[in-house]
Amino acid sequence: MPRSHVRPLAQRRFWLAAALTAPLALLAAPAAQADSAWPGKPVRIVVPFAPGGTTDLLARAMAPELQKAFGQSFIVDNRTGAGGNVGADIVAKSAPDGYTLLMGTVGTHGINRALYGKLPFDPIKDFAPITLVAAVPNVMEMNADKAKALGIHNVQDFIRVAKANPGKLNMASSGNGTSIHLAGELFKSMTGTYLIHFPYRGSGPALMDMVSGNMDVMFDNLPSSLQQIRAGKLTALAVTSAQRSPALPDVPTVEEAGGPSLKGYEASSWFGLLAPAGTPPEIVNRIQQEVAKALSTPAVKDKLQAQGAIPSGNTPQEFAKLIDSEHKKWAQVVKVSGAKVD
Repeated sequence: MPRSHVRPLAQRRFWLAAALTAPLALLAAPAAQADSAWPGKPVRIVVPFAPGGTTDLLARAMAPELQKAFGQSFIVDNRTGAGGNVGADIVAKSAPDGYTLLMGTVGTHGINRALYGKLPFDPIKDFAPITLVAAVPNVMEMNADKAKALGIHNVQDFIRVAKANPGKLNMASSGNGTSIHLAGELFKSMTGTYLIHFPYRGSGPALMDMVSGNMDVMFDNLPSSLQQIRAGKLTALAVTSAQRSPALPDVPTVEEAGGPSLKGYEASSWFGLLAPAGTPPEIVNRIQQEVAKALSTPAVKDKLQAQGAIPSGNTPQEFAKLIDSEHKKWAQVVKVSGAKVD
């Protein structure tokens, strides 16, 4: 073949290959750019409980920090019902594009699968863990006026009065299956007391009835009750964690205050961000990194600690391990306590 024909033939082959591969490159480009472009619109954080509770407070503490980090609005959306299952199900069935997140809890992702006969979602398979935001103790508390009228100053006083009046004291919770409910059920089973359970759609409305005197006792998450305790409207009898809380250093643990029947009692809570399963790891990691940065700043860290919360910000892998271990722990607690949705 003459040399004059070689170059044109090679050029034709080059341009043919380029024409065939160009569409593939164009298809790949949007996928590669999708994660870097996120978020291109407001992000929704679903809170599966009513405003005013600890889940809501933590979500609202994180939302402005994420907004500053990403330059987009992070909107808190309260979707209540069924011990957090309604809100969790909404997120489980949302598109895995990073625009719908869940502020999950020990209830939605640690307790409910053991407590409910059937869930509309799988707390393991249907979610991508992002990060643990904070852990908190619960606090066993009474309406201050009722505690005074009944002569209850500590946990043992409460047990004595409850046993002498079975079914006459009522117990508020943030909903069936929440850590607040289960902490009370564990207390009842260990002490042999009978309290009437009244589930609410979150700590906020339950606290309103506690303060007004319509409810007698509650095992609330400490951050949502701390202000009312400090104001003297609620009396803190004990915290449910293994150690005392720095926010209430003079309040004993349930185990310390309850005597032999409550040896080994512990029922703490945690709260963390999750996305629908299939959310790109790049988005999950970016959110985790910004939450961890926010929780390490003195302004946010000190604010949460002052409310009785212990900030975390751990990795998605570490959070996933915690969720797995909590499933096993609470399944055993549900079995031993005999707790059930009523």
